[in-house]
Amino acid sequence: MNTTAADTFERMDSMYRYQRYFYDATRKFYLLGRDRLLDSIDADGALSVVEIGCGTGRNLQILASRRPERHFYGLDASAEMLETAAAKLASEEIANVRLETALAGDFHHRLTFGRVEPFDAAFFSYSISMIPDWRSAFQNAIANVRPGGAIYIVDFYDQQDLPVWFQRLLKWWLSKFHVRFWDELMPYLHSLERNGQGSLKIVPVARRYAFIAEFRKL
Repeated sequence: MNTTAADTFERMDSMYRYQRYFYDATRKFYLLGRDRLLDSIDADGALSVVEIGCGTGRNLQILASRRPERHFYGLDASAEMLETAAAKLASEEIANVRLETALAGDFHHRLTFGRVEPFDAAFFSYSISMIPDWRSAFQNAIANVRPGGAIYIVDFYDQQDLPVWFQRLLKWWLSKFHVRFWDELMPYLHSLERNGQGSLKIVPVARRYAFIAEFRKL
């Protein structure tokens, strides 16, 4: 393990060591669009799905309980968060989820999860805004999804249809949790489509408070 990775794991554990106990109860008020994204993934019919930055396992718990015949995987940089996720899944006797501590830019379907084939789908749920090297994370997601598979994102958008004071307050508040608004993200996703790597759909949520993206790998 390199020093950078070790530092990231320690930083994430330090951040969530206590937050994990009340994370789900507080985030449900402002992480909008998550359930809408899960409905899209469910309807996609993907048999193997990985969540990149799965945190407490809230999303995987919902998906796996709906579809016990499918296989779900979750990775996170915080072992503390994964401890909460594992306990949550065990309490519901959900057996079709595998969790691993890993970085978004480093995981591999075979080396991390022991899968011979790439995943049918991958998703980021309010995690890409917390990944400093988000480009590498997305490219790694592409590399670990089969051709024809999809990569989904739900995250904060530009809030252009919301009051300026609200935009400033939101960005100030989220900065306390190391959340960043990547201005280059949308141009980057569109550039992947123009370069022929896949097809892209963007759907605004709640007056551009958030967005849902679906990138279908070619």
